[in-house]
Amino acid sequence: MAKGDRRKPTDGELEILGVLWDQGPSTVRDVYRQVAASRDTGYTTVLKLMQIMTGKGLLVRDTTVRPQVYRPAESRRQMQGQLLRDLLDRVFSGSPGNLVLQALSAQETTREERQEIRALLERLEREGNGDEPA
Repeated sequence: MAKGDRRKPTDGELEILGVLWDQGPSTVRDVYRQVAASRDTGYTTVLKLMQIMTGKGLLVRDTTVRPQVYRPAESRRQMQGQLLRDLLDRVFSGSPGNLVLQALSAQETTREERQEIRALLERLEREGNGDEPA
């Protein structure tokens, strides 16, 4: 496994991370109950996944308490940024513009979302967004 792939979560791991981001630090049983409420899975499957995730550095385990409590090693926002950078590099040749254009043409946006996008673009224009030589 390449070093850059070590921390890239699978779909199942993202599901567990989502539970932990929403609930906060939790035991395996707490995570299992949430996951099992939406799909058929076993306790030992969730336990094994969480052990693997700890080894990959995706989760941090508190071994000072019983039962052990797990928490994400990174915030949701940090993980989203990491996954987005990976997607940008692999699929969009590092071009945020191409990603945004594809995303906006692929699905309808609300009026509020379009206003937020315009405000962001205006702010980036004011700040120069690093597109001018230093």
